[in-house]
Amino acid sequence: MFTQRFSATRRGARLARYLAVQQLDVWGFPYGGEVSDTAAVIVGELAANAATHGRVAGRDFELRLLKLPGSARPGTLRIEVADTRTERRPPAPGTLVPPAPDAETGRGLVLVAALATCWTVLDRPAVGKIVRADLDLPGR
Repeated sequence: MFTQRFSATRRGARLARYLAVQQLDVWGFPYGGEVSDTAAVIVGELAANAATHGRVAGRDFELRLLKLPGSARPGTLRIEVADTRTERRPPAPGTLVPPAPDAETGRGLVLVAALATCWTVLDRPAVGKIVRADLDLPGR
């Protein structure tokens, strides 16, 4: 498991993406590979959302990566981004509406939904929310 807190800023979101890719390399998923590239997009979008929509002044967001073993498959990479903003929740999975073609925002969770095996929004135990995305790992 990898857990790290970041400032709820654009710089914090970039650093989260960078450190996630570094951790995946340590776990045997090399930079530039399918798992690394897909996870980088998911982490980048969730971290950017936490810094933009989940930001509370003076509070950080948290990234957690877990490599879960699988029974019938090689396993799952679980990506969780938690923030402290309880009242602003993203749409539930299955209710996302793609933005208009000329819209400048609104594609982040659409990308997450397209790339992740599944994703959800959970209540954070103390305050806030957790956006979780699972990515099935390929066989070796």
